[in-house]
Amino acid sequence: MGLYWSVGTVFVLLAVAAPVALMFGFGGAVAARSHFRPLSWLGKGYIAVVRGVPDIAFFMFFVIALDQLFETVRHYIKCPDWDKPIRQGSDFVVCAAAKLPLSSSPQSVHEIYAFFLAVLTFALVFGAFSANVIYGAMRAVPRGQIETGEAYGMSHTQTFWRILVPQMWVYALPGLSNLWMVLIKATPLLFLLGIKDIVYWAKELGGIKTPQFTEYPHPDWRMWYFLALLVFYLCFTKVSEFVLAKLMRKLTKGQATMGGEAQRKAGAK
Repeated sequence: MGLYWSVGTVFVLLAVAAPVALMFGFGGAVAARSHFRPLSWLGKGYIAVVRGVPDIAFFMFFVIALDQLFETVRHYIKCPDWDKPIRQGSDFVVCAAAKLPLSSSPQSVHEIYAFFLAVLTFALVFGAFSANVIYGAMRAVPRGQIETGEAYGMSHTQTFWRILVPQMWVYALPGLSNLWMVLIKATPLLFLLGIKDIVYWAKELGGIKTPQFTEYPHPDWRMWYFLALLVFYLCFTKVSEFVLAKLMRKLTKGQATMGGEAQRKAGAK
């Protein structure tokens, strides 16, 4: 059952992390193209720093730092009379009331908290990549169309939401499609966050076991479990390719892009 639940965990992670990452990416792209220099530096810095750090290093460092940040804030709020330093050499020590989650909390709370950290970490990492894609897509929209909107009396905000944003998705979708595929393949990094994902269970259930998981010991079946994972990920990515291709055809219909031109020629034959 742990294996089956882990499959559901992967789907839920993708369903939540993908739109959150897209929000981070859109916000980072808007900040990067801002005329307000500090905001522009913040957006470009976010894109450059997160994209420049290996994913596995970011997952191992950021989650620990984020967890300690939450506990530090709670420590100063809940334990103002604490007279010992939080940093004691290599140890991080806060009062019991500041721990996240509390040791007395049920196992489900621990799992939800770990999942929350996983979603936030995935969203930040892939949000930086999507910000770079969206930033480039915004620059690809012809400047003449924005100037035309301004000539008709539109404000900067109106041209942004009515002209730039609707059209930039056509240019951003190919890059975002690739990011979606990479996000699917990155889900096994969940084990770094203490979440028992499908790769963990495939390794555990497929190995030669004592009666911990099965009634009787069995031979080494890991090859068959990982073969099933191979088929699972291939089918998942194939379905994703079909859906993304259909979405791309819908977005490029009537647009002055290579995809739109291909549809026009196909319709003329």
